[in-house]
Amino acid sequence: QVQLVESGGGLVQAGSSLRLSCAASGGTFSNRAMGWFRQAPGKEREFVGGISSSGAYTWYTNAVEDRFTISRDNGQNTVYLQMSSLKPEDTAVYYCAATNARITPRRPDDSEYHYWGQGTQVTVSS
Repeated sequence: QVQLVESGGGLVQAGSSLRLSCAASGGTFSNRAMGWFRQAPGKEREFVGGISSSGAYTWYTNAVEDRFTISRDNGQNTVYLQMSSLKPEDTAVYYCAATNARITPRRPDDSEYHYWGQGTQVTVSS
């Protein structure tokens, strides 16, 4: 069973930066694509960014592509989301997610993320 634990959220002012971390255990981290999702009040959970198992490929939603960077350290079983130029509309609970083992660099469908962390709150004030 895969366990994911997010950290790094907090309350920040618009224009500032945060780095979220997600520590994975209980599986082979390097075999899995990883992703970040977020859910704002009154909205459905949405995809933010993803990264292939090797880190060679990344994917982002248009709303964050110029500001957020996803990365991973397979030696530390950790995936990161570096967030810059934060906006109030980025306020949400951010979730880390993992797919089952895979080799292909193809972007996973949202439904292929089967393991989820508990979430970390990011609040951006104006």
